[in-house]
Amino acid sequence: MTSMALTQVYLEPQQKKALTAQARQSGRKVSELMREAVDAALAGVTTDDLRVLDEGTRRAQGNLQAMLAELQTNASEHAAFMREIAGLQQTAGQ
Repeated sequence: MTSMALTQVYLEPQQKKALTAQARQSGRKVSELMREAVDAALAGVTTDDLRVLDEGTRRAQGNLQAMLAELQTNASEHAAFMREIAGLQQTAGQ
C-alpha cells in the first residue's frame, strides 16, 4: 500500500451525510470516495461534466428500456405468429 497523508476536510452536514450514505451503499470507505473525487478534480472533471454524463446516462437508460419493451412486443408477436402457422399446418395436414 502506498503511504498516505492525513488531511482534514470540512464538509457541510448534508455533504457528510450523503457521502456516508453513498459509502455505505457502495460498500466502500468514505476516504476512498474522497480520494476518487480528488483524482477526478485533478483530472479536470467538473460538476458540469458530471451533470452532462448523468443526463446522458438517464437518456441511454430510457432508450434501452424502450428497446427492451419493443423487443418484448416483437417476441410476443412472433410467438403468436408461430402459433398461427402451426395451426395452419395442422389444418392443412388434416
